[in-house]
Amino acid sequence: MTGFLKGSATAMITPFCKDGVNFKAFGEMMEYQIANGTDALVILGTTGEPPVMTEEEKISLIRYAVEKNAGRVKLLVGAGSNCTQHAIEAARLAEKLGADGILAVTPYYNKCTQKGIYEYYAAICGAVKIPVICYNVPSRTGVNILPETVEEIAKIPNVAGIKEASGNMAQVLETARRIRGKCDLYSGEDALNLPILCAGGTAVISVVSNLAPKEVKTLVTAVEKCDLPAAVAFSDKLLPLVKACFSEVNPIPVKEGMNLLGFDAGQPRAPLTELEHEHRVLLKKTMIDFGLKVTE
Repeated sequence: MTGFLKGSATAMITPFCKDGVNFKAFGEMMEYQIANGTDALVILGTTGEPPVMTEEEKISLIRYAVEKNAGRVKLLVGAGSNCTQHAIEAARLAEKLGADGILAVTPYYNKCTQKGIYEYYAAICGAVKIPVICYNVPSRTGVNILPETVEEIAKIPNVAGIKEASGNMAQVLETARRIRGKCDLYSGEDALNLPILCAGGTAVISVVSNLAPKEVKTLVTAVEKCDLPAAVAFSDKLLPLVKACFSEVNPIPVKEGMNLLGFDAGQPRAPLTELEHEHRVLLKKTMIDFGLKVTE
């Protein structure tokens, strides 16, 4: 299927406090995104730290987000796993609780074959009626969805597209060629948002848009309008912020960035750690240079 997701989507952080999820802060972050033109919110993706959350916390977050959003923008829920049955159960639950779509990362650690990847997505898609987005991020999972495999997956009726974060533009271009008109291509790597959009990507699923939703949306809009000079200018402006947001593993820097903006984002849960001092100094300076208003 095509046309499910267009524009900018934000891979939301999950703010934690001593009692669990900080729902007040999360609600404020949702409003910040919606007010600045974000087209979709992704919760419980990599940036949301689902591996360190309890099932009860995940369910509560989905319920809160669905109610708070009230249908204003698309709401996607991360439901991938290295256990196919667990991924199916998570996808069904997200659908039941009101998610508009599923973001399913490839099975991680197991290192399954390309056939295994296809069967994994076929099983998830067969278990729900809502759209499913495949997520390719081999640097984290140890598994890479090859273009020919994506082409086969794209034939599944409720596959909406693939979030590409392989970092390999030659592969991305081949994937785009094979799936064009069958399902959509989304950028899952902020540093490559511009070239992926120019290759026919219909949306970005962004980490840096936690901090700068308006600017990321402006970049996407410039490409949509075929205004390449403006798109290049916005991309050039965003790239230093992107670099600072990935000075350590995601979501450590972006979470501290949200704290610097005045949100009560808290700190990542172990085994992730607080942002190192030198990287915090860099992030703060980059945010100020970018034009964001930091609170300290």
